[in-house]
Amino acid sequence: MKQVMPQEIEVWYLIPALRKELAKIFLKDYGMSQKEIANLLGLTESAVSQYIRNKRGNELKFNSSDLKIINLYAKKINDDRKNSLKNIYELCYSLKKNKVLCALHKIHNNKLPKECNLCSMKN
Repeated sequence: MKQVMPQEIEVWYLIPALRKELAKIFLKDYGMSQKEIANLLGLTESAVSQYIRNKRGNELKFNSSDLKIINLYAKKINDDRKNSLKNIYELCYSLKKNKVLCALHKIHNNKLPKECNLCSMKN
């Protein structure tokens, strides 16, 4: 098995799962259209549709405290739309500190030490 970097796990799993959760929140809680969501998240409408229909972003499941953080950031993103990418970046960083990626990283990289902290290291 090849060694996988934490950044690869973030790109392959965290970002799609966040897009899925945010798209669902914006649709349900904020009444946005798929077109509005696509513009806000920098995606195509078809990508948003796939996230909403659970066709993408299913590999990573968030716990209830992670979902609370995602909901807080959804509000920030909605309230400050011109800085949506900045807020999404901060959300990713916040979730990485919570070690949301660690279990997936260990699955994809069996050479990691048992007490690995690569995924939650500070920059």
